[in-house]
Amino acid sequence: MSSWTYKAKDRTGKTVTGTLTAPERGDAVTELQRKDLVVIHLAEGKGGKGSKEKQGKSLGKSKPRATRTELVIFTRQLSTMVGAGISLLEAIDVLKEQAETPGMRSTCDRIAAELRGGADLSKAMATCPKVFNDLYISMVAAGEVSGQMDTVLDRLADYQEANDELVREVKSAMTYPVISLCLVLGITAFLMLFIVPSFANIFEEMDVELPALTAFVLGMSDWMRANIAVMVLGSGAAFGAIVAFKKTDRGTRVFDVLKLRMPVFGPLLKKVSLARFSRTFGTLIKSGVPILGTLDIVAETAGNSVISDAVYASRESVKAGDMLSEPLSTSKVFPPMVVRMIAIGERSGALEELLEKIAEFYDREVKAQIKALTSLIEPILISLMGVIVGGVVMSVFLPILDIVGAIGPQ
Repeated sequence: MSSWTYKAKDRTGKTVTGTLTAPERGDAVTELQRKDLVVIHLAEGKGGKGSKEKQGKSLGKSKPRATRTELVIFTRQLSTMVGAGISLLEAIDVLKEQAETPGMRSTCDRIAAELRGGADLSKAMATCPKVFNDLYISMVAAGEVSGQMDTVLDRLADYQEANDELVREVKSAMTYPVISLCLVLGITAFLMLFIVPSFANIFEEMDVELPALTAFVLGMSDWMRANIAVMVLGSGAAFGAIVAFKKTDRGTRVFDVLKLRMPVFGPLLKKVSLARFSRTFGTLIKSGVPILGTLDIVAETAGNSVISDAVYASRESVKAGDMLSEPLSTSKVFPPMVVRMIAIGERSGALEELLEKIAEFYDREVKAQIKALTSLIEPILISLMGVIVGGVVMSVFLPILDIVGAIGPQ
């Protein structure tokens, strides 16, 4: 019997935490669902015995990990081999032999050990929570029940590849402005701390009246040099406080609201979340995962607590017998187009197809907006660098130009 630490939401939407004992992860989830709790996070505690001891003896105490790219490759290859008629255990052994990292090899080791002990693939994967999330395990379990494991794994690989591509594009779009802004601030700080002070001494010896811009820059340089320790410590303390606050439930909510309300990037992040919601929802429904379990997983993987709360609220309405589109329309999070297409899908019985079309639509929207942002941000950042750096340089040379003009030809 193992000990499990959980974080979940009750019927009122309140977050609760605690521990319970259960032999396997799936049993712990079932027990929490019996209590009308929606699982947000579930981790094996330190006090657990049973299966954890067995794993510790054969595979070591550390939990295996794998990168997102490794997991995509693993899923695609496993789908291909299962579709070719190779047994699960043999397929896992082959994947272990060609794994390039210790984390993936350890993952395959653990799954193989569980399969040899008679466990289902979904139960075996549940022993590696750092590699396989609830979405992955639920889809594999649905494939086991339906007898379409190769088809489900193929859908899962498609889902992972599309999601991975979207994440890479968003990260690429966010990385360029962040690095450029850091370079601008770094160059400005270097000029203010090391270059401008050397000119200040020259201006003092010349005893001339300085232009307003020069006086302002020199004053700012003096202040920065006098308070450099306070600036560094203050920045570090502020960063630490923000990180600590963000880890709280309230902090997560505040930051997620701010993300969606940010100018320029807010609409982009909302479209990313809607694409992820639609793709996850459609993939799970198509794979045969029950609607209530699907909504739990979709809410957990939404990537934004605002959207997660809307999905959790819709789950309770669906549980009470309502249509899914009704609570989504009142949440003010989902655009009317998404709500109407979901409503049409519910009435026509083609919900998964329409969800896939929604995901494809927002994928195209995200790519188009990223392309537009990239072409827009570059000239803005260049202009910003020119204004800041050029302003500092101009403030230094203005007094020199005035003096040269004063001693020129009479």
